[in-house]
Amino acid sequence: MCGAASSSIDPRAYAREIAGARTEVMVLGSPHLSSMSDAFRAERLDPLLARLQAFAPAIITIEALSGEECDLLRRHPAIYPGVAETYCADTAAARKATGLDVPEAIAEVEKTLDAWPATPTPAQRRRLAALQLAANDAVSAYVQWLQLPAAERRAGDGIDDALLARMGELATSKNENLLIGAALAARLGLQRVYRVDDHTADAVYGRDGDRVSATMQRVWEQAAGHPLLAKMKQLEAGDDMLALYRFVNAPEAQRMSVEVDFGAALREPSPGHDGRRYVAWWETRNLRMVANIRAACARAPGKRVLSIVGASHKPYFDAYLAPMHDIDTVDVAPWLR
Repeated sequence: MCGAASSSIDPRAYAREIAGARTEVMVLGSPHLSSMSDAFRAERLDPLLARLQAFAPAIITIEALSGEECDLLRRHPAIYPGVAETYCADTAAARKATGLDVPEAIAEVEKTLDAWPATPTPAQRRRLAALQLAANDAVSAYVQWLQLPAAERRAGDGIDDALLARMGELATSKNENLLIGAALAARLGLQRVYRVDDHTADAVYGRDGDRVSATMQRVWEQAAGHPLLAKMKQLEAGDDMLALYRFVNAPEAQRMSVEVDFGAALREPSPGHDGRRYVAWWETRNLRMVANIRAACARAPGKRVLSIVGASHKPYFDAYLAPMHDIDTVDVAPWLR
């Protein structure tokens, strides 16, 4: 019966004895930096980056769609109308520069990383960056770009003038995937980030997406006066980004996020159960995102993993990661002090 417990077995009971160290996953909830004012400067993130660098993750995941998923979304426009156009970059310029479509570029990236040297040359980094752009992995391409000396951030080795311009766009983008994820990966000498977002869950709405969105807009308007939302806006307007990240990752703010959004959606009384459709989409999306994190963890068992994601995802990520056999979720608060 749906919703009823069918077994009392706890998978965690089988995690008492494992070969090697447990994997530690820390979820950092983030405001979407694209919504910050024009006065925002990336340097304000330096105190946060210093603390995350001390955590020293071997793997960093970000809220972005993989090239594989974007390829799938483009192949099924009837099931996912407009989704690829909204969330996936146009890779035509990178395909022209490299001669590779997305699946071919993905395969070439994996082949290149399998043979990656301990001390790559600038030409090798430029070539990998071009391949990653063609694989619809611009953030990882920027990780390579940041590790090049300034004089080597130029055209060549697959980077043509169009891709050079694309790198310039990434350098000025106000996005936590780049300003935190890519910046931290470059500081740590990593070669890529892992994209774990999911929008195949959008199929949950079927043909009712516009109606559900309109219903949820009314739900959100009712919560607009919540005092904690006002506090968050105040912090977003200030210079202390570390204080903002402490706030959005605190249990009080996390509870507020769930209550005014998903809790309110469950109580929404429309005849079509629009609120419950929204929650079904949200839970499906988060389950698939956490599955992608779990898969990324398998690349470095026993190491530390940092997952950077929109703050409203954090309580779901922590809850869904908790039952995994060999994973411990790490409290982010001590690392933000």
